[in-house]
Amino acid sequence: MEPQLVGPGPYRATRLWNEIIEHFRAGMPLRKHRCRFKSYEHCFKASEAVDCLHELLGSNQNFGPEVTRNQTVKLLKKFLKNHVIEDIKGRWGKEDFQDDGHLYRFPPSSPLKSYPKKPLCGNEVIKFPDWNETKAGISQEHIPVKAVAMNSEMWYKRHSIAIGEVPACKLIFRRELTQANIEEIWKSQALSRLQKVLGLDSLNEVLDVKTVNSKHILQNAYNVNKQGIVILEDKSKELPHWILSAMKCLANWPSCSDLKQPTYSGFERDVFKTIVDYFGQMKEPLLTFQFFDVFVSVLGLLQKHSKAIEALQISCLLLPPENRKRLQLLVRMMARISLNKDLPPLSESVRTRTLMVQAFSHCILCSNDEMDLDELLAAKLVSFLMDNYQEILSVPTTLKSSIEEHVLNLQRVQIKYAGADTDATLPQSFCHQISTDEFEYQRATGSQEPLAALLEEIAMNKEISVKDKKKKLKQFQKSYPEVYKVRFPTPETEAVLFPEKTKQKPPILRWALKKPFQPFHRTRSFRM
Repeated sequence: MEPQLVGPGPYRATRLWNEIIEHFRAGMPLRKHRCRFKSYEHCFKASEAVDCLHELLGSNQNFGPEVTRNQTVKLLKKFLKNHVIEDIKGRWGKEDFQDDGHLYRFPPSSPLKSYPKKPLCGNEVIKFPDWNETKAGISQEHIPVKAVAMNSEMWYKRHSIAIGEVPACKLIFRRELTQANIEEIWKSQALSRLQKVLGLDSLNEVLDVKTVNSKHILQNAYNVNKQGIVILEDKSKELPHWILSAMKCLANWPSCSDLKQPTYSGFERDVFKTIVDYFGQMKEPLLTFQFFDVFVSVLGLLQKHSKAIEALQISCLLLPPENRKRLQLLVRMMARISLNKDLPPLSESVRTRTLMVQAFSHCILCSNDEMDLDELLAAKLVSFLMDNYQEILSVPTTLKSSIEEHVLNLQRVQIKYAGADTDATLPQSFCHQISTDEFEYQRATGSQEPLAALLEEIAMNKEISVKDKKKKLKQFQKSYPEVYKVRFPTPETEAVLFPEKTKQKPPILRWALKKPFQPFHRTRSFRM
């Protein structure tokens, strides 16, 4: 049975846990072994289990060949603690599994994780204020609005009522957007895009959207420095200065700006251990327990590179600002250390990159559930983060631009035309109350120029027939006689648009008048 790639979706970690157990039970060879002068049937050595499970994980598309033997041993410790396996005397419950010759066996049935019942909540739709409502005490019909300059094309399109094509219009006033409105718009748009990228029917399958803090999203998007690192409003949540100095020292080795040059051998290893100990004592990972299922679902997209990048960009945007900043600083340090050839080896037996993944995976992503493959999943995610941290930990520009355009559109006043496909929008800054006298003056004079431009366009339009042009001009004259009289003060000026055609005599008749017909005479050239 060939293991298949488990894509994004609900309970992905649970599906992977159950799949690995089933494949391990099916693929682990069971033989007869002797221990202390006694034979045991259907069992296996610890080292044989490590060999089998390590090969199984390495060939599985969901994990790959990056899985180390040490990670396999840690997973078998979990198996022993959760009674997936037991020793030959039936003991289990402790994580004392070692890569040695001790004998183990499978219980009659290994416990598979049950799938939680889906919550009864449907898709969460964030409700926004009704932008079409007018504020209390303001009549929508009698609010004067300052005239807005439009080109003739827009005026012709929107005010074609003058020639009897479109019924009357009305203004739609919208409430002023508050900070809370903008935060909810960011939350709604970000979650909607994440759901689409993951290909889910609802984000409720992997995340309780009610717990997502919209303030965090907005702060992560805008409160950043030139390098894109989050600027925290609460300075008490910053990393301690001594940890920042230690991280800068290893990231910029051998140019340590905050520390003096080391005076003893092994200094860099002590600095690294200090950093590992600090991040290792955190009670919750940087990606938080709340978003564990989201990030595990994203792992199912790693083969689709661009989608995985976008999904991780949005997911990291949902984090608390202090977590996002620590993640940015930590992953950047890890990537620089891995590529720094001038830095002495931080371990005698493990490559630097592998050491980075092993040391910090647990503090970046882990599950609150003991029966989980969080260490393997975290290692895969952290490796991808290190390779693409500059893209992943930046604000997604496409999402930001679309939201800003959406917010800008909501902050406009619209002119609604019955039967029109689209609406003309007026900047909100022009929508303010004016006196009645000023309104009457604007109504009388403010529209003269665009109306004149509209009339000129009708008059000069060569694409319409003479009959249609005369009809439109007559309708315009009836609606706006004053504007029409300025352009065509006399009937002669109007007649210029429709010159009379002069009748011309047939060419053959004119030729006949000029030279009468002459009979044909034979010449000498025709003689034989």
